Amino acid sequence: MEEHLLLHEQTGSTYFLLYTAAVILLLAVLGYWYASKWNKENTSRLKKEEKAALRKKTKKMRLAAHLFLSLSIIVVIVHFAIDMGKAYNIDTLNLKAEIEVNDDQNYGAEHSDDPVEYEMKIPTSGTHSPHDIQFGFYKEKPRNELLVHNMEHGDIIIHYPKDAKPEIIEQLNYFVNFREAGAGVLAVPDENIPEGKAVVVTAWTKTMELDEYDEQKVATFIYTYINKGPEKIPAQIRRGGGTM
Repeated sequence: MEEHLLLHEQTGSTYFLLYTAAVILLLAVLGYWYASKWNKENTSRLKKEEKAALRKKTKKMRLAAHLFLSLSIIVVIVHFAIDMGKAYNIDTLNLKAEIEVNDDQNYGAEHSDDPVEYEMKIPTSGTHSPHDIQFGFYKEKPRNELLVHNMEHGDIIIHYPKDAKPEIIEQLNYFVNFREAGAGVLAVPDENIPEGKAVVVTAWTKTMELDEYDEQKVATFIYTYINKGPEKIPAQIRRGGGTM
């Protein structure tokens, strides 16, 4: 299985246009340099015909430089438009990897401000806080009461060990950008990950434990279970989590 597939796809599509813009900008700079150089050479020592020809050539080069500069700006704008519009399209996570997912018992969805003792070390349902938290990557684990509320709204929680490899941390930072309607993704460090497991991914009443980190399986889980919680909140209300 090809490693870092999603990040490679992201890198290839994201940076090609930037490289192209850089080359076009270089051409623009060279054009301005030649136009300036030829303009300085247009002195009184030249004949009238030579001066006219040099002015014409300088004007054409300056115009070409303007066009190259404008084109490089357009390419950069297109790059950012594509990056914002398609880089985190949830459909790109539909990798159809074979995943083993446990259907957990549903312990209810009551709200309480009190601490909760859960039946599961990594709970996927049960009484929880009336507040949720924002999507994103966390360096410190939020309370389970908050995470369960997020899953109630269809969010995906990726539980990772604090000593996870840098390349895994980089990929998790990529995954937390995905959205589906009012649901998103959170990555949290968790000391309750079972021994021998690399990562645990959860949704409402769903748990996937991986012996080895597998980006395609994580992607497939997110695509399959995001926004499938019992309480769906519209995106315009939730706005990235932390609003309920």
